[in-house]
This record gives sequence, structure tokens and C-alpha cells, in this order.
Amino acid sequence: MTVTVLIVDDQTVVRAGLAMLVDSQSDLTVVGQGADGREAIRLTGELAPDVVLMDIRMPLMDGLEATRRLTAVNDGAGPRVVILTTYDFDEYVFDALHAGACGFLLKHAPPEELLFGIRAAADGGALLSPAITTRLIAELTTGRPRAGRLPPELARLTPREREVFDLLVAGRSNTEIGRALAIAETTVKTHVGHALDKLGLRDRVHAVIYAYEHRLVTPPPR
Repeated sequence: MTVTVLIVDDQTVVRAGLAMLVDSQSDLTVVGQGADGREAIRLTGELAPDVVLMDIRMPLMDGLEATRRLTAVNDGAGPRVVILTTYDFDEYVFDALHAGACGFLLKHAPPEELLFGIRAAADGGALLSPAITTRLIAELTTGRPRAGRLPPELARLTPREREVFDLLVAGRSNTEIGRALAIAETTVKTHVGHALDKLGLRDRVHAVIYAYEHRLVTPPPR
């Protein structure tokens, strides 16, 4: 199955470079390009892409607002939005993740990392290694107010689901979780899915955000 991609960036050169890279892959195809958030919304409605690569800083309507509107459609059933940023720790990335983006990619990342991110987004997975995502969220949540009490919905998790969830937000991959708990990777995936559903979380990235906001994990040393 071919993954359809919409590229939204106000820099023509960036759009052209990304389009050339994506179209060089047999399983990926660019269905459209836009220069701002308004075009992202219009083109998404017309083309229904699987993944939207969204620059976060654009004129007229930025990527944050466009992401919020796109992911609000059909209760999150719209395209997977991947934020593009120039900076490792762009302060707006956190807000975009909260708005519904499934992750982020650096514009200057190696081609193989960008392509992996697109495929992972289309497949509903994490965009980068869990450890990198964890460090990002830890950096972006520093200094932000956090909830003081444990959320009641945590009680819905079974003991095994809570074990899997704690390892997930600590940055462990499914393979590593399986080894730590001596269970099959397919079983890990099942537990992850159940935990996310019970907590009302979109994906692993939002699980990490949730964990930091509720003080379920401690940020790593800076």
C-alpha cells in the first residue's frame, strides 16, 4: 500500500527537497504541497493524505493552529500530522504535540530518518526512538505546571498494563519491554494498545507527555 503525503512548508526549496526524497520511494508518494496552514487544511480536505509533514513556523496560519484544526476533525480520525522543525527543542513542538501531532522530525535529519518517520507515522507508531522522544518531552516540559495528584484513570490499568506503560514512558521499545517482562512482543503491543485506550491517549508520544504532566516519571539530568 502506498502512503500518501502532503508537504506544507513556506520555503519552496524545502518543499521541493522533501518531495524529491519522498517520491524516490516506491511505497511513498507526494499528493500535494502547501505554503501555509490554510493551504494545509484546504489540501487535506481535497486530497485526504495519510501523513501531513507540517512546518511549525509559517505565515498566515502557523503549523500549530493548522495541526489543531486537522486533528480535531472526526475525533482525531484525520491524517497523521508530523511537525517539521529546524531546532532540536523548538518550544512550539510541545504545543503541537498537545494539539494532536503524532511527533516531530528535524528538517536537517538524515534522509533515512525522515523516511522512517513518515512510515512510522502512517503505521501509527512512534516517529523516533522512544529514548529520543522521552528526552524531548523532558526538555519541553521543564518549568511547566504539572498535576499534583495521580489521575484516577490509571486505576483502570491492570497490573501488567501498568508495568508495560511505565516501561513505555521510560523510553523502552516494545522489544525491550518484552525482554524486561519476559513476554512476547505481540503481547506487549496488545498491552500498549489497551493502556493507551484506557487512558485516552493517541500514541506513545502522548503517553510520554501524559506521564511527565502527572509526575509519573522524573526528567533525566540536563
